[in-house]
Amino acid sequence: MLVPGEPTPDLPQQLETALGGAYAVERELGGGGMSRVFLATERALGRRVVVKILPPDFAAGLSVDRFRREIQLAARLQHPHVVPVLAAGFAPLGGDGAAAAVPYFTMPYVEGRSLRERLSEGGPLPVPEAVRLLGQVAGALAYAHEQGVVHRDIKPDNVLVSHGAAMVTDFGVAKALSASRPGAPAPASPGAEFTTGPGTSALTVLGTSLGTPAYMAPEQAAADPATDHRADLYAFGAMAYELLVGEPPFAGRTPQRLLVAHLTETPRPLRERRPEIPAALAELVAECLAKDPEARPSTAAEIARRLDEAAPSSAVDAPSTSSVAVAGALPPAPPATEGGSAAPGAAASGRPPGRA
Repeated sequence: MLVPGEPTPDLPQQLETALGGAYAVERELGGGGMSRVFLATERALGRRVVVKILPPDFAAGLSVDRFRREIQLAARLQHPHVVPVLAAGFAPLGGDGAAAAVPYFTMPYVEGRSLRERLSEGGPLPVPEAVRLLGQVAGALAYAHEQGVVHRDIKPDNVLVSHGAAMVTDFGVAKALSASRPGAPAPASPGAEFTTGPGTSALTVLGTSLGTPAYMAPEQAAADPATDHRADLYAFGAMAYELLVGEPPFAGRTPQRLLVAHLTETPRPLRERRPEIPAALAELVAECLAKDPEARPSTAAEIARRLDEAAPSSAVDAPSTSSVAVAGALPPAPPATEGGSAAPGAAASGRPPGRA
């Protein structure tokens, strides 16, 4: 049985066999949360990649066709602050037969470290650095939302920092799992659930709550079918709060109490916890954390613009390369299109502790 966190000495060899020998699997990387993450070399191109596999119970009842369509959407993303999707499919690792196949994703291996590691090692970020990195994440979200792709699990674990630049990983994974679960209605065509105009901003329909409780928007926690891209903006606000004060809103609570707090409580104002935070920045983060999606900024592009306006003058200065250290991401190459049953597309990984 494939269980996150449990040692499986022969799993790298099993994975290599299950993927048809296309990858030479070197070793398991830590910090996969609800997934298992492996460093590998793609034999055909000689490039290092990360292979991420999800537990067998994630595959139970999934619509394979819908899952692949959603991942194909995510695979189209090409942006300097998005870790690209390379390949995806189902690997027979959970037992015998196709029914035991588990979802897997591949992405480029990235040199750097996650914002989770950065927070764990150094606590809250300097305000200029936080503003600069948040602006890059907002730009990635704005681009993805324009392409009809929503993230559904924005958090420090899913943002890598490589050579001073933020790169968002795991785009489309939580959404693909949500949208392909039993009871989730399919859109008329890929991307058709993302529309623009007065009153029409729905990205997808969630049949169940998938995400990380510390960053989950109230409507996402309630599995509201009207959940749209603004759930990403709420999670962005929770992550921004953490980068600035060292912990997310409502820290130290059980997952169940966290979800209740997101639905009913207001976080302590940022400037009460760190007075040097600019008022405009604190106001923007508070708006992102509004319970009512209508009270949040309408788009990630608006957030990026307001971050520019709220930035201290030193926020434009990139940190030296010495501030970026260990395991994460290279500047992304364009996603490869792969035929066959693995469908062109796949997703991110390489994340430290957290939930998928």
